[in-house]
Amino acid sequence: MVTFSSGKMLEFTYKCFCLLLLFSWSQTAFSQEKDSIPDSKMLPSQVLNEVVVTANRYGSVILKTPEAVRVIGSRLVERSQLRSAPEALSLSPGVFVQKTNHGGGSPFLRGLTGNQTLLLIDGIRLSNAASRYGPNQYFNTIDVFSLEKIEVLRGSGSVQYGSDAIGGTIQAFSLDAVTADKPVWGSTLISRLATRGMEQSVRAGISYSATRTAFRGGVTWRNFGDIIGGDTTGKQSPTGYRELDFDLKGKVVLDKSTSVIMAFQRVHQSDVPVYHKIALENYAINKMDPQKRELGYVRLNRKIGEGLFKSAVITGSLQNFTEVRVMQKNGSSVLRTESDKVRSAGFSAEVQASAINGWSSNSGFEVYNDFVKSSRTDNNLQTGAGVSKRGLYPDGSSMTSMAAFSIHTLELPEWTISAGVRFNSYIIKVTDESAGNTRITPSALVGNVAVMRKLGTRSNLFVSANTGFRAPNIDDLGTLGIVDFRYETPNMDLKPEHSLQLQFGYKFRGEKLNGEAYIYRNELYDLIVRNKIPGDTIEGYQVYMKENIERAYIQGLETAWDYELNSSISLSGSLTYTYGQNISKNEPVRRIPPLFGRAAIDYSLKRWWVSLEWLAAGRQTRLAAGDKDDNRIPKGGTPGWNIFNLSTSYEMNHISAGLTFQNLLNRDYRYHGSGINGYGRSVLLTIRLNIEPTP
Repeated sequence: MVTFSSGKMLEFTYKCFCLLLLFSWSQTAFSQEKDSIPDSKMLPSQVLNEVVVTANRYGSVILKTPEAVRVIGSRLVERSQLRSAPEALSLSPGVFVQKTNHGGGSPFLRGLTGNQTLLLIDGIRLSNAASRYGPNQYFNTIDVFSLEKIEVLRGSGSVQYGSDAIGGTIQAFSLDAVTADKPVWGSTLISRLATRGMEQSVRAGISYSATRTAFRGGVTWRNFGDIIGGDTTGKQSPTGYRELDFDLKGKVVLDKSTSVIMAFQRVHQSDVPVYHKIALENYAINKMDPQKRELGYVRLNRKIGEGLFKSAVITGSLQNFTEVRVMQKNGSSVLRTESDKVRSAGFSAEVQASAINGWSSNSGFEVYNDFVKSSRTDNNLQTGAGVSKRGLYPDGSSMTSMAAFSIHTLELPEWTISAGVRFNSYIIKVTDESAGNTRITPSALVGNVAVMRKLGTRSNLFVSANTGFRAPNIDDLGTLGIVDFRYETPNMDLKPEHSLQLQFGYKFRGEKLNGEAYIYRNELYDLIVRNKIPGDTIEGYQVYMKENIERAYIQGLETAWDYELNSSISLSGSLTYTYGQNISKNEPVRRIPPLFGRAAIDYSLKRWWVSLEWLAAGRQTRLAAGDKDDNRIPKGGTPGWNIFNLSTSYEMNHISAGLTFQNLLNRDYRYHGSGINGYGRSVLLTIRLNIEPTP
């Protein structure tokens, strides 16, 4: 097997972009950019007509897709001035976002989060072999300014993308590099400020389009101050951090049927504190410095012809994750530094086919290899001596995934039938000081099927069944150290988790009203859970070990509706109810979100737009034993809350300005399971300048 080092891959990507840039500059004809500004608002009747990729790995219209899927466009994220990619998910029905710290944000899909919810960026796995059980910060390593849209697929994804999609799949899409009939240059400058020093952000971007080449890139600098909470919280210090991001994407059209896309992304976050550790666990220092991600990929797109096979896509990627944790207890002279690095190399190839009888398919294979480096150093600040110890994970561990999949759809006049299957095999190698060398080879065969009945051209009903799985990863097998409020020890005898999710859905699209409603039940088997070892403590923390011992179910209801009152006013709302029960322990499933919802009224007139938003969550008192032990959850449960936000924007020729008034009533609130409270009353101002120079 041929392997490439991280440095060589990133150097190769950089050289490719330099060549692309040089070629672009060689074009002699330039014209003024005419960016097509989207309509002043997205009409509600257009929502279900959007094309999504995540559900089938190729484009399909939401209304005709028998899945619970939602699109969050960059336009709405920009207008609402949502700070990060995780916070942007609050716009999607059915998504509940927990924040352990300001530099995190872990989405819950149908009651599950962490490594039980799959995260993707441009079709490439963001979830990796070290993705943690429970809330994590990985989706926050995506620069929200660099995104075109986010797709949320609830209750599905194992057939399409493999392990971890037990709760569902979230995929972020970066801004496209688009070719044009004649050369066009453009650039963008974005500046955002929040009151009381809570945010200072600047984004500068440039783009170029021609008949055969296109590229776009940007740099983002961000400085987040400490969060100021509501009426009783005040400043939560330390919670602020710094961030510097860079992204570049290029496209080369080789001929009328073939194009190559190359991309590079880098997100670097510094001094990211874990607030609840300092506030509740006697730490003087507890932070991540740095927290970063680098991704480079090359993708070949080929249109095949007029026969059975229509197109093919081949993608090669290399991604590096780095998390360095720095911690020191009050009164201690020891500064501990833990470093975890994951190199994730991926390759996939897929082919799309279709026939005139309404049948279409997407089939292919993919391979991922994750290599984990982990270390720990305890430095005595008084003597200057440093002692190297085992890291959180076994150093040099690896996890290789090999899979083949095939997804099919049959469109009939009144029915749509879709089905898919995937076989996934793993080779996991772990070298541990105490357990020795371990090699396990789990595998899984999963499938899905859905039947949709079309009720005319405006609505449909569907039923679906999705099987899912999650292979035990390096975090499950080899964790040794302090995680959250516990001390974990390794267990090399774990097998995959499995799920069976049954769903009934309804979608409606009218001239003014559109909506969707879903009822589901997810049966969970062989769950990997942390179990307390009675009477055993290390460094003052209770000791836990992960085991496959539990069976549970999660069921719920999700609904979202939009109504266009007239050409200027539209209403939207969503409601999500989730109930989880651990059958093995006869107690609630951990971290189940409470009843929550969102409602908004939007008004637009020519270039002006204003929106009043209401966010609410009920009280969560159904707690598992692990919830009661969690110091992030108040005794007796998390109180319910509701807040109001007001956003407005105005657009001129090349400039737009937006104002958002957060938490108008200055209420104190916390998302269930979070380690920090939400924003108090504050104001954000964003100025966006689109520069269109004349050649």
